[in-house]
Amino acid sequence: MNTATTIERPIISTEELLNAWKGHRNLTRKVIEVFPEKDLFSFSVGGMRPFVDLCKEMITVSAGGLKQIITGVIEPFEDAMPQIKEKADLLQAWDEATEQISIYFPQISAEKFHEDINLFGEYKFPVIENIQYFIDNEIHHRAQGYVYLRALGIEPPFFWDRY
Repeated sequence: MNTATTIERPIISTEELLNAWKGHRNLTRKVIEVFPEKDLFSFSVGGMRPFVDLCKEMITVSAGGLKQIITGVIEPFEDAMPQIKEKADLLQAWDEATEQISIYFPQISAEKFHEDINLFGEYKFPVIENIQYFIDNEIHHRAQGYVYLRALGIEPPFFWDRY
């Protein structure tokens, strides 16, 4: 009889999850880079917001949400970001948010992933569900950016080109 203890490996580690998320952020950054400057701030389809506004939301939700998870300081949702006036400003804000994600995410303990948190004073879910929402939100809004680019006659980056 074998009495050896088997240690099961999780399906995905926190490091692998962070790397997958950063891959999505890399791809979204490529979408921002492809946008013509004027259209980034003004073009929309079917009444949807311009892509810059979708990006501001993604920045606020992800970096702002992780900051709230780590610090416990809950602040209302605010994504106006008046300092973003050009594509270069948006890319800088995007890169800064990605760096914040790289700093905050590894600070989440295994236990913390299962704690409820009331992010932005609006959404009370376990931390892992909030992080899944951050990633889903980015994929959703990036897809809107793909629709905009195609409507403008611009080939978007390949969806699998995340690195």
